[in-house]
Amino acid sequence: MRMTRQKLLSVVGLSLGLLLFSAMLWVLHRELQQYHYHDIVSQVEAISVWRLALALLLTALNYLVLTGYDALAVRYLRYPLRYGKIAFASFLGYVFSHNIGFALLSSASIRYRLYSTWGLSTGEIATVVAFTGVTFWFGVLVLGGVVFVWEPLTFPSALRLPFFHSLHPLGIIFLILVAGYLLCSAIRTTPLKIRDWEVPLPPVRLAVAQAVLSSLDWALAAGVLYVLLPTTDSLSYPLFLGIYILAQIAGVSSQIPGGLGVFETIVVLLLSPQLPAPAILGSLVVYRGVYYLLPLGVATVLLAIHALSHKKEELSQLAGVFGRWVSVLTPHFLALSTFLGGAVLVVSGTTPAIHSRLAWLSDFLPLPVIELSHFLGSVVGLALLILARGLQQRLDVAYHAALLLLTAGILFSLLKGFDYEEALILTVLLGALLPCRSYFYRRASLLSERFTPGWIVAIAVVLMGSIWLGLFSYKQVEYANESWWQFAVSGDAPRFLRATVGVIGGALIFAIGRLVCPTPVLPKPPDQQALEYARTVINRSGAIEAQLALLGDKALLFNERGTAFLMYGVEGRSWVALGDPVGCPHEQHELAWKFRELCDRHHAWPVFYEVGQELLPLYIDLGLTFLKLGEQARVRLATFSLKGEAGKKFRHTVNHLDKAGCTFSVIPAAAVPSLLTELRLVSDAWLVEKHTREKGFSLGFFAPDYLQHFPVGIIRLDGRIVAFANLWLGAEKEELSPDLMRYLPSAPAGLMEYLFIQLMLWGQR
Repeated sequence: MRMTRQKLLSVVGLSLGLLLFSAMLWVLHRELQQYHYHDIVSQVEAISVWRLALALLLTALNYLVLTGYDALAVRYLRYPLRYGKIAFASFLGYVFSHNIGFALLSSASIRYRLYSTWGLSTGEIATVVAFTGVTFWFGVLVLGGVVFVWEPLTFPSALRLPFFHSLHPLGIIFLILVAGYLLCSAIRTTPLKIRDWEVPLPPVRLAVAQAVLSSLDWALAAGVLYVLLPTTDSLSYPLFLGIYILAQIAGVSSQIPGGLGVFETIVVLLLSPQLPAPAILGSLVVYRGVYYLLPLGVATVLLAIHALSHKKEELSQLAGVFGRWVSVLTPHFLALSTFLGGAVLVVSGTTPAIHSRLAWLSDFLPLPVIELSHFLGSVVGLALLILARGLQQRLDVAYHAALLLLTAGILFSLLKGFDYEEALILTVLLGALLPCRSYFYRRASLLSERFTPGWIVAIAVVLMGSIWLGLFSYKQVEYANESWWQFAVSGDAPRFLRATVGVIGGALIFAIGRLVCPTPVLPKPPDQQALEYARTVINRSGAIEAQLALLGDKALLFNERGTAFLMYGVEGRSWVALGDPVGCPHEQHELAWKFRELCDRHHAWPVFYEVGQELLPLYIDLGLTFLKLGEQARVRLATFSLKGEAGKKFRHTVNHLDKAGCTFSVIPAAAVPSLLTELRLVSDAWLVEKHTREKGFSLGFFAPDYLQHFPVGIIRLDGRIVAFANLWLGAEKEELSPDLMRYLPSAPAGLMEYLFIQLMLWGQR
């Protein structure tokens, strides 16, 4: 299948980001040529407790300020929503986007899942996302413009641009854009039109609030890193702020998760005249932990605590309200946390152990145990990177495998060098994952899941970064063929080589396994056997709208046991499933995910048309948005009556057509074939009179094989059939619905109303 433009642009963008990441690793390697790994470790250990505490305080204040982005956006919408809910959505959204990158995609999906449960429409949520994005970049323009003009930074030769030798011209451009935005907000009363989009500009007071809030956000975020750096008179805060903003712009633009590597390289390059590179890199390592990973850990643990409390204490209405969004968000956060846990193990396998701990451990553990634990720890890390995708897709096998591998990772971390810090991180992840079993219900193969380009790039970034870190850590070592087979307590470099080969080999094996998976088959109409299977499922389920599957004009997707199905059609890039999957609740969930994966393999857009309210949380899990197109009309047959004032009009219709000679009867399905010729005459005359043709898909059409499955209600006039409707009958006589309805153009007025009334009376009897 040809790659679409959107898909091609995504792949090209991520490929360029990966190339940029590789280039930045090379630049870092050049800048750190005269330093060693232990120089960076010693700089991390040199950061004082008070500086670390101040960084934590600034991080908390920064995330508090970030909640103001959403608060301003909701105020702009004039939607009544409590600040507590807004702050929660903002915190989770920014925690996710900071660690994943791809901010528009990741934070938008989190916000949609939360705000949609609180009553905001799709359009309103899109406005919130756009408003917060504009506020974010507006702060770059405001603060960057001021700093670049006030304290212009001269580019080093490695980053010299063809048109600018310093940031002063860029600062002027930024300030001009800021002035233009504020001026438009002050004088423009009509929405700003961009192609088919109309964007109403906020009032000038709100625009000023955007500038102040976003500038404070950037100032606090930069302050976290600034206080972690060694104190020096040559580095003023305004100068550092300009460097920080420039590095963040480069990191966001790279599309690398969290700007990893790109941000660090720019900071090291631009700060190296003022500070030694190991001090900068050591501060950056701690900054990543404080500003990115710690909030992620807090968010994940909070969600896990909620899952545990919800399990032990039935919090009635409160649990029901919050359970809707917890079930949606928890798998995403656990997937991200597991991915980072895998990255910790992989990186740990490439860096030197703490020799004092290793020497102590070797006193009572044989060397083969230490060597094997080191190798297997790295392989487990790779497996967790891959399993994280399965957790995001709610796979049952991924959940159980992650529990097993996290337990193994804890054990290997202790046995390979008594890395209790690493073991503690994995223990927290294991504790967060344990109470969340109910969120991972899909029984599908991990090999059948589609790995998006973003996931592939994220795994590649971790592997490339760990290999670079290993080469940097052991650059003083002279490698030889014998290095592979050197086993010693102090043999960190040979262990790094063996672990790297294990990780790369494991990744290649998994990639080959993915490549040899069967090619997805294009959908085709069902054969007679498939229709019979579908009919059996329909009769057991009682879903009367599912009878449309028997038309044979839609492809059918069955579960592995053939006990549930989903019907769908293809129109361009849209693959449209008609109605909810048919089967028990567990089978419905599995089929919906299976359909989503099938669409992903064909680069198609999944659509679910005419669904009920019961499965809306499932469709949110699938990442879909809602559009309300209509409603169903239902009549309670138990209370339907022609008596009294309410039934006066109905009585008149029935009496009038009875006197005209009309009679009603229901023909059982077995007797329908003998009437098909007469029914076709009525149908053809109706089509000619309406100047139309058969529709299909979500409507029944005249197909003899289809009509023979159902009883048919008919109206005769002078012995001739003048109107008919085939009938869908629900299981246990719970529901009755007419499907294909046709009548002769010459029939008396009110005939179809008469048919409806008679069908309801028949159903009531």
